[in-house]
Amino acid sequence: MSIFTGWRASLRIARRDAMRAKGRSALVVAMIAIPVLGVTALDVTYRSVTPTTAEQLTGEMGSADAVFSDQRMGPIEQMPDGDMYQQADESAPWDDTGPSIDVRTTFPKGSRAISIQSVPASITTGYGIANTDIYEFRTSDKLARGKIDLVRGAYPHGKGEVAATEPFLKSTGLHVGSTTTVRNSGQKYRITGVLELPDNLKAKALYADPGAVITPWKARAAHDKKVLPPNTGSKDWLVKGPEGAGVTWPHVMEANKSGVLVKSRQVVLDPPPDSEVPLAKKYPDTYSYSSGELSAALITVIAMAVLEIVLLAGPAFAVGARRSRRQLGLLGTCGGDRRHVRAVVLGGGLVLGGVGAVAGVAAGLGLTAAFRPMIEEWSGQRFGSLSLKPTELLVIAVIGLITGLLAAFAPAIVASRQSVLESLTGRRGIRRSSRVLPVVGACVLAIGCAAAIYGGTSGNKTLVAGGSVVAELGLLACIPVIVGFLGRLGRRLPLSPRMALRDAARNRGRTAPAVAAVMAAVAGSMAIATYMSSTLAEADYDYTPILTKGTVVFRSSDAKTVERLPLARAAVERNMAVTGGHADYGRAWAGSDCSVYYSEENGCGTLEMIKPTGKGHSCPLKGKGAKELAARLSSDEHKKLMRSPACLDEYINFTSFGTDENNIIVADAAMLTTYVKLDDPAAAEALAAGTPVLLNPAYAKNGEVTLKAFHKYNDRDKKNRKLHPGKARTTTDRLKVYVAPAKYAATPGIRLILPQRTAERLGLHTEPSGSVYAVSHPPTEAEDQRVSAAIEQAGGGIWVQSDHGPSSRDDTILLILTLFAGVVTLGAAAITTGLAKADAEADLNTLSAVGAPPRVRRSLSGFQCVVVALTGVVLGTLAGLVPAVALRLVDLRDALQQMRLEPMQSAYTPIVLPWATIGLLVVCIPLLAGVLAAAFTRSRLALARRAG
Repeated sequence: MSIFTGWRASLRIARRDAMRAKGRSALVVAMIAIPVLGVTALDVTYRSVTPTTAEQLTGEMGSADAVFSDQRMGPIEQMPDGDMYQQADESAPWDDTGPSIDVRTTFPKGSRAISIQSVPASITTGYGIANTDIYEFRTSDKLARGKIDLVRGAYPHGKGEVAATEPFLKSTGLHVGSTTTVRNSGQKYRITGVLELPDNLKAKALYADPGAVITPWKARAAHDKKVLPPNTGSKDWLVKGPEGAGVTWPHVMEANKSGVLVKSRQVVLDPPPDSEVPLAKKYPDTYSYSSGELSAALITVIAMAVLEIVLLAGPAFAVGARRSRRQLGLLGTCGGDRRHVRAVVLGGGLVLGGVGAVAGVAAGLGLTAAFRPMIEEWSGQRFGSLSLKPTELLVIAVIGLITGLLAAFAPAIVASRQSVLESLTGRRGIRRSSRVLPVVGACVLAIGCAAAIYGGTSGNKTLVAGGSVVAELGLLACIPVIVGFLGRLGRRLPLSPRMALRDAARNRGRTAPAVAAVMAAVAGSMAIATYMSSTLAEADYDYTPILTKGTVVFRSSDAKTVERLPLARAAVERNMAVTGGHADYGRAWAGSDCSVYYSEENGCGTLEMIKPTGKGHSCPLKGKGAKELAARLSSDEHKKLMRSPACLDEYINFTSFGTDENNIIVADAAMLTTYVKLDDPAAAEALAAGTPVLLNPAYAKNGEVTLKAFHKYNDRDKKNRKLHPGKARTTTDRLKVYVAPAKYAATPGIRLILPQRTAERLGLHTEPSGSVYAVSHPPTEAEDQRVSAAIEQAGGGIWVQSDHGPSSRDDTILLILTLFAGVVTLGAAAITTGLAKADAEADLNTLSAVGAPPRVRRSLSGFQCVVVALTGVVLGTLAGLVPAVALRLVDLRDALQQMRLEPMQSAYTPIVLPWATIGLLVVCIPLLAGVLAAAFTRSRLALARRAG
């Protein structure tokens, strides 16, 4: 008999068994299909969202053949892709201030072209006033297709129409049909349609036909000296070459002679040989590419994915083997041997693995297509096409199929070793767990952790990946012992949880793989989540605010706009979420005001706060001996020094209040509570008594600061020059100050608060400059636009400033990881519950016989799920910390190396746990698993055939 005949029979039996147990089969298929679905979706999304060279060119030049741009540097040489270019004569002088050439003279004969040029402008919005970029670009032309497309409405035509991107409309409160005014030229424009840039969906901009915006603006600026001329960008040209010829390399080289850079679709896709590229002869290695190999991280991910599927689906096949043990026993009575029993169980793996692989690939493709718009919005660009690589999809499906076989392998071996008598009577015999495996697992766990940590400290990421996998495998081997220990914890618990713990401990063969599956899924998710949380915390630490959190500052641009400050205060109070009052501030200077008389050298006075030298005053991370000190510092020691008052102003020195780099302002006690957040009556009393408040203790010596003023008056400053006709003089004053605690040294924009009367006593000039408000939240775009409009209506010249904190973060990836781990946890717990029900029929019958209430069956299933889910999640969280910590050690090593080269470079590399993710997985998911298991379990037993 042929081997295929035996396998055909086994596959037929496996298929019929799968059809009879549809629920279990669906569960196995789902456990195989879910990882295959995820890998398929990731593969298709990655291929689709990564544009090909042809798609990148379409995004840059639409349906044109090339982009021509004048570099204004004389004859040039360029690489075929246009990314690298330089002057043909490197010794020739470079003058980019001369007149630009007419780029159109360099086009190939028979070409057609359209231009694109941008200009920043101030426009009116639905809320007030905003700044944006306006592009003069004939968007209705066919050459623009692919670079910019119409979403709805119509393309702009003529001088009174514009089109906008969707993000622009959302941020300004405008819509199709609205009218906006370019305030610089006074011209009004109607929004005719909504456009989108396929390669940049988040762009905020307006589009108009050439000549619609810049020309009238220039005309008004020529007649009205108060209107500044437009600050236009360079003009690029999208060129369609001669029919059938395009723009070739000779065309490119000819344009280069006139100083025009050309990026040609034809040349980029089919570049000339290096012998024909003059610049390539000078830089021969520019076009050398090396073929990439599979990284250790990618291999690790694939190996862990296969292991996870095996751990998930293996117990499900064990369920099938247990439920079919009578059928397998009958196979033995009919002459079948162990080979045939293994073939039947493996046939189930082949059938369900094949179905799961095909279903996973199909579902991955379908979900990617269904969620394509959402993925495109999240990535900020349109797919060029839904890119499918048949070879990659086939490999993914084959891996799923093979994984199904591997998952059925262990249950097949166990089933084949059962005697026919045990199979027919349902007896399982006595099996002792291995005592060697846990010891080996503990050793492997220790070796893996040590290897990962050593890899982290030595900077070897391959060793980190390998050690993490080895550590997880070692922990897998320890799971049976851990599960056995759980049985001892239930002595004083109620009936259902006690039985669940003891059942898990007695049946480690089905509990351990399910716990391992949950652990594997949670470990991967927790490793990525921990690493991401840590890098986000590092970014938050490195962020330098320009203002104190929860405040808004506005200031006048010159002396003429000071009288408009009351109107600006009214605008802020009316349009922003102000909490409480405001604090007014001014600036102080010596001699003539440098903000006015800055054109001449030494044409104005100066005011400087002298910083003492020595310990506590000079930053040891700068100057002589800094590198030697940095070489001895740990990351925490360096962080402490960097945040010390002596070093803070060496790398944080924003002039947020319109002052010079000394950050001295004139204010009263309201500034302490509103902006500095210093609630100290002693500080307020000091200011009221004329004593300055110093926020950075490094500038104080014996409770005093030194102010050095150079009183130089400009001849053009006639008013002050008349009052101070003598020579320039220098004064040095030592002032008694109130020294604030060291933590206030980090206050953005302020180093010293000087009382008004003290400034006058020192002979300084002062002037009101602006105000500070405390707000309940950072101003929205609508609030900013309303305030800007109100200020401009009052005459303008006042700048409003706020700090929005670190760049907004997207927690989508963390959410996806949490959901993935949650789904796997629920699936593994469901599998274990199913296997427990298959094993525990006799125990449940006994419970019913001795009078246990029907709800015990439900609660027992629920607690069995909780045991598996909770144990797996806790172990997975611990296992996931190994690679995360090791990778952060790699980052720490790199940061320390950089810090020792540049001592003022931060080396702070925190390890932050994602507590929200951990809480969801440790608390919510196990409880949900238990509730679902209890809800879908029948309370009463079905009538069963008498055993034996």
